[in-house]
Amino acid sequence: MPAETGSRVRILHVNKFLYRRGGAEGYLLDVAELQRGRGHDVSYFAMEHPDNQADDNADLFPPRMELNPPPSGLAARARTSVDIVYRRSARTGMESVLDRVRPDVVHLHNIYHQLSPSILRPIARRGIPTVMTLHDYKLACPTYQFLDDGKICEACLPRKFHNAARRRCNNGSLAASVLSSVELAAHTFTGAYDPVDVLICPSDFMLRKMREAKVYPDRLTHLPHFCDLSQIAPATVPGEGILYAGRLSSEKGVDVLIDAAALLPAGLDVTIAGDGPDLEALRARAAAAGVADRVRFAGRLPSGELHDLMRASAVVVAPSRWYENQPMVVLEAFGCARPVVASDLGGMPELIQHGVSGLLVEHDDPAALAKALIELATDPVRAHEMGVAAHRSAVDRFAIDRHLDGLDQAYARAAINKGEVLRHGS
Repeated sequence: MPAETGSRVRILHVNKFLYRRGGAEGYLLDVAELQRGRGHDVSYFAMEHPDNQADDNADLFPPRMELNPPPSGLAARARTSVDIVYRRSARTGMESVLDRVRPDVVHLHNIYHQLSPSILRPIARRGIPTVMTLHDYKLACPTYQFLDDGKICEACLPRKFHNAARRRCNNGSLAASVLSSVELAAHTFTGAYDPVDVLICPSDFMLRKMREAKVYPDRLTHLPHFCDLSQIAPATVPGEGILYAGRLSSEKGVDVLIDAAALLPAGLDVTIAGDGPDLEALRARAAAAGVADRVRFAGRLPSGELHDLMRASAVVVAPSRWYENQPMVVLEAFGCARPVVASDLGGMPELIQHGVSGLLVEHDDPAALAKALIELATDPVRAHEMGVAAHRSAVDRFAIDRHLDGLDQAYARAAINKGEVLRHGS
């Protein structure tokens, strides 16, 4: 049976980074603090990184592994290639953290590459219930995103990982694509992830895709992310303009947004909040399209400033070209009572009710995107009404307590899988 309500559980959260680098890290740090608020003991395990938050276990973290750019020199690259498949220093660090923390449950997040599944063996040997939240499609796709040269690609389903090497899916590099294929094939066919008892999918789309990929279908469960709406004030009046918030990288489709901006009427401006590898290329694209004066790059913003921008805007846009899982920016937009125009891909249709809380459009289609943005941004009163409806729905659907209760159930299920009740600290 599960741990009793109100009992204190020792939880070890594991992720390769321990700072707010992206959506996975933001989720990890937020949910850990909420679990502490419920009285649980929460600890972390990650790799060393100068941006990590201070942590009591940092002395046990494995050394930093930098992959972008990759290390120089043949010997260094060979060592890194081996570590990606099985990293001994990460396993040693995990051994020590488990002895120090003595967790009742281990909750994994993004452990690929820098930590590797080597850390799972010490956990399995101790019989500790283990849960993993899937933040991307890495266990089904060698390059995470089901993309090949910017196009949706499912050639590796199910377990046909050699196709990633054949198609050079990893940035067009044969060597990198071969390594990605070998890594996932080795981990899959050796059962490297067998110690994981429950795999949490934030979207039903991801759950179905993972089943199609034959990724532990009997261990998958659907649990949507939460959004702390108590910390986000909803807009009370209509806004103006269009806002994109997120990483500036190819899979996010910001280039499509800039092309769509060239089709918008004069006076309808676009603000792009975020940072990433495509920043300069996107600036150049805006200049080439003649919209540099109507597309403003605001950089990466603290959450409070970002929410102010959302409330000031008429609509938030998510023009992704990959299978988004459950992007937090959509939930935050709903928290700010703003509708979202998004690509009709992945988990987006589960979040956005077309014509009610936003609009769904064909991906990689600037004309369709521009039409939807014009429809809402030129009618800010209607956009505000849709945002209010989105907020009303999100209050219940993405409530914190509902999510934390779901995690408790996943932990209890993991313990049952180990043939025991969930032990909890005294």
